[in-house]
Amino acid sequence: MQVRQTAIEGLIELIPRVFDDERGYFFESYNKPMFASLGLPMDFVQDNQSFSVKGVLRGLHMQNEPFAQGKLVRVITGQVLDVAVDLRPDSPTFGQYETFLLDARLANMAYIPEGFAHGFVALEDSIFSYKCTNVYNKGAESGIRWDDPDLNIDWGVSNPIVSEKDQELKLLREVFPNVVV
Repeated sequence: MQVRQTAIEGLIELIPRVFDDERGYFFESYNKPMFASLGLPMDFVQDNQSFSVKGVLRGLHMQNEPFAQGKLVRVITGQVLDVAVDLRPDSPTFGQYETFLLDARLANMAYIPEGFAHGFVALEDSIFSYKCTNVYNKGAESGIRWDDPDLNIDWGVSNPIVSEKDQELKLLREVFPNVVV
């Protein structure tokens, strides 16, 4: 498994070794001892899966303490532009984000630590899968608007399909009024 570090501490891309031939392919998407040997001691307690048609944008979502979630994300079919925004108030990279082109054909994954907002846009019809380090709690839901001008994220699509709920999320400066980006 290759690990690509990003400029944001704790946020990484994982590229597994894919074994393929005329019959198909095989790869390990998660192996707890191997992840621990890479310095990634993750304890996942919930798996989620969603399907999105091309152009759907989901995010930027997070859960507040004590229900914050780290996520290991990948696509099973399709391709998405995945975005993680550092919202750890004491982090030197607070308000910065990283994008990952997650592609089922490459089998690459991203690990998003607790304290990050997360979202993605489907560049193709896509099945998205993620393992979480904490269970979902509706009362802990939070997030940042996908089109927040302070973040200025280039999602790579025009006129994405965004839920009403996601359109009503707050701006970064509304959620963190005392932190400067």
